[in-house]
Amino acid sequence: MTEITRVPIQPVAKGSLTKLWIGVFLAIAVGAGLAWAAVPRSFSVDTEVAGSGPMVAKGDVVFVKYKGSLAKDGTVFDESQNIPLPVEGLFPEGAPFPVEEGATIPGFYEGLQQMQKGGKYTLFIPADQGYGATPPPGSPIPPNADLEFEIEVIEIMSRATFDRNLQILQQTMQQQMGGGAPGAGGAAPQAAPGQ
Repeated sequence: MTEITRVPIQPVAKGSLTKLWIGVFLAIAVGAGLAWAAVPRSFSVDTEVAGSGPMVAKGDVVFVKYKGSLAKDGTVFDESQNIPLPVEGLFPEGAPFPVEEGATIPGFYEGLQQMQKGGKYTLFIPADQGYGATPPPGSPIPPNADLEFEIEVIEIMSRATFDRNLQILQQTMQQQMGGGAPGAGGAAPQAAPGQ
């Protein structure tokens, strides 16, 4: 015959079950945190200061002050410069950007359309909406780099107003450099109406 050996079952110590469940919950929380950290960040426009003017729209020319940096380590790769000859009444300060597909990287184009005159924003652009695997030659942007921009929207102009003001500026410069008398080559420059 077979013999059965008895093993006495010990009761679970008080509080041990609670400690076990706390350990399970902590393991799940740490795992979820690691999984969340591994998920790539997506495109975002964060409003730092709300604007009070009109929204940027396709076809506009937007004047902005901006600073572009690498999201990974904050290395600045580009900063806006005012146009060389800011002319009172024609062009405001800031860098002009046409809001047209192909005029800039896709993420910047998409981000501008979510901004408002007078606002300040932080724009996060993942690599696939930035320069991807082929950044501009000679730039400090590595392949597949996520980008971050701090942007202040100074002014929004229609493309027609921008083109007209540019033509007025060119005519004025030609006249000042002795390139022609007033009225030569078309109408005399006129003061630009308010935008």
